[in-house]
Amino acid sequence: MRLVQVTYAGASRAGTVVDDAVLLLPEGETVQTIVDAGVESLGAVAERAAAGPSVPLASVTLEVPVTPRTLRDFVAFEEHVIGVRRSIEGNPGVPEAWYDAPTFYFSNPHTVVATGTDVRIPAQSQALDFEMEVGLVIGREGRDVSEGDARDHIFGLTIFNDWSARDIQMREMQVGLGPAKGKDFAGTLGPWIVTYDEFDDVRDSEGFLDLWGTVELNGEVVGRDLLSNIGWTFEQMVAYASRDSRIVPGDVLGSGTFGNGGCLAELWGINGERRPAPLKHGDVVTVSIERIGTVTNRIVTGSVPTPTPRPRLRDREAIRAARSAGGA
Repeated sequence: MRLVQVTYAGASRAGTVVDDAVLLLPEGETVQTIVDAGVESLGAVAERAAAGPSVPLASVTLEVPVTPRTLRDFVAFEEHVIGVRRSIEGNPGVPEAWYDAPTFYFSNPHTVVATGTDVRIPAQSQALDFEMEVGLVIGREGRDVSEGDARDHIFGLTIFNDWSARDIQMREMQVGLGPAKGKDFAGTLGPWIVTYDEFDDVRDSEGFLDLWGTVELNGEVVGRDLLSNIGWTFEQMVAYASRDSRIVPGDVLGSGTFGNGGCLAELWGINGERRPAPLKHGDVVTVSIERIGTVTNRIVTGSVPTPTPRPRLRDREAIRAARSAGGA
């Protein structure tokens, strides 16, 4: 089932997508309420959708299918790590720690946008990049979920484009923390959520999904890779995310960026220069993932940058002396 949140006749409505039509669900129902109810509710959802009005897909505006309760983004493709590490840090190879666990960072769920929405270039950035990923939507609460039980906690998959200001990211990661402001401004989710059962026939014997992902820049293919080249299954990633922690319906887990051109920074690392060039005003980025769909966003000029204040610096020797005197 493909679940979608749309604007139709001036109102936000949830529905299911069948071919080129949207079967609208009753007013007040949202994709989030369906996710909250879990996969067990999907039979009743299908019945309500079949009883409701059908409108052409072309007549609606696609919204973000679900606003994440939390947004964890993994880095799970080895090839991506090799290229981006060379580009961002100037270091070859993969750090040994990458092989220990499917590492992730927390991103900003409040700046998620839909397909068709313009993405503004962040202030003080001259190196805007896209990142082709799959977004996994959690559909059942859990803590310390085992790998064997993790599938029961996965509601479905969507597309995630993790927009990145590489120059801001490069500076801030020198402090010893993960990316923050360099990822703070936008992330695309959409066009809808495809329930996890729809992928059973493309799952290999180890649990990986054989789905092609393609990213186009201004109509030209710049990246193409298989989702099954990922280092960990989605079930393993869910189990790790929930370890000593809690996952809830509506949480989104990003797969990490596909290799083979899944982002510009990887290509910059391979080419030894920023080629293709960073995204600029008017560029159009389209990410398509087999069996899920397509999202497209146009890049536009952002706000005028303002200077970031320097920190107040104190005399460290004077501070230590004052503390010592106070302790005496």
